[in-house]
Amino acid sequence: MQFRRVRAIFFSLSVTFFVACGSTHVASVPTEEIAQTETVSESHITLLFAGDIMAHSVNFNFGNFDAIWSDISPLISAADLAFANVEAPVADKLPWSTYPQFNMHGTYIDAAIKAGFDVFSLANNHTNDQSLTGMRGTLAYFKKQKHVWACGIKEEANSPLTYQVVEKNGWKILFVAFTEILNSQDSAGYIDYIPSKGKKHDTILSDLKTLRKENPCDLFVVSVHANEPEYIRKVYDYQKKFYHALIHEAGADVVWSNHAHIVKEWELVPAEKKGASNMETAHGGLIMYANGNTISGQRTNPQFKKPDTDRDYTGDGLLMQVTFTKKIRADGSTTIMDAVLEPHFITTYITPAWQFVVRLLDDDLFHSLRRAGLSTWADYLTERKKIMDAYVGH
Repeated sequence: MQFRRVRAIFFSLSVTFFVACGSTHVASVPTEEIAQTETVSESHITLLFAGDIMAHSVNFNFGNFDAIWSDISPLISAADLAFANVEAPVADKLPWSTYPQFNMHGTYIDAAIKAGFDVFSLANNHTNDQSLTGMRGTLAYFKKQKHVWACGIKEEANSPLTYQVVEKNGWKILFVAFTEILNSQDSAGYIDYIPSKGKKHDTILSDLKTLRKENPCDLFVVSVHANEPEYIRKVYDYQKKFYHALIHEAGADVVWSNHAHIVKEWELVPAEKKGASNMETAHGGLIMYANGNTISGQRTNPQFKKPDTDRDYTGDGLLMQVTFTKKIRADGSTTIMDAVLEPHFITTYITPAWQFVVRLLDDDLFHSLRRAGLSTWADYLTERKKIMDAYVGH
């Protein structure tokens, strides 16, 4: 697959995108100062960020859920940690349910975990579709999983924000997931719900800053299920302002947002000089404004003649692969030096047997479809790839 490989060099330029996490934020260090400090080793970690995992009736009625992921599983499992948003309760004691009040069973997420996903956001507008019963079922499911991390649902109503500290390959990643929007206020106290207006939203920056200070880590990932219109590609000014504040003020290294069910742009935010003397450097980081649907049944009727219609965007998604490098020095201090971004576009292809499967949106897919005599699909997805590639040059 062709993609643009974006490398953020943190210290060789005049800006610093990320700094190491600890009890306090580490200010940017000039290149010449780093060169004078003995480096013991460097360490790397690769994170992969997907979008929404959904289960409409066309997805769960077919069965054989492993087939959904077979094409992209090598890419997912190659990452040290792979993140996805579960857009439904996972409650085996309740029946499967499609829009508008979703419910999926554990076998559906089992297949995603088998494919390589291991870190999940559970906070979104559909979290409480099946009321408290569904949320308790979701918690029970994820508690049974080994080497899988999830947050967004509380054990007790109105308790503090849930979070996970994931340790992998000598790295510590602090992960928080909250939603700004709910379809219903039913049992809302059990969800990491931060309404986009009000007292909670006014204090979330300081709350997250405190959380990071209390949980020393290398990287801080914040998942936001945004209060924004669905299916609209625009990034709003209020979102940019808030997400930049999550980085500069709360200390997030990665802001991973979803809700629109389509792919939006992403942005590397440079560090900012602050204070009257400009001697301090505020945090910098990566923002993904929406990674779209990873799997869903929203594009059941592809517009083969008009592939640029709004609904057709719901069939494509983004897998953003990010490789971080940290420098470990003789005194035990660490600094995150750079991040390499590799965006991979995916698409939900409907097989002749009417199964919805996720495929890499690349030339190999187009060639295989043409060899199978499915030129209509091949031509359609070729055009969809051109549309998605425009995001890379944003």
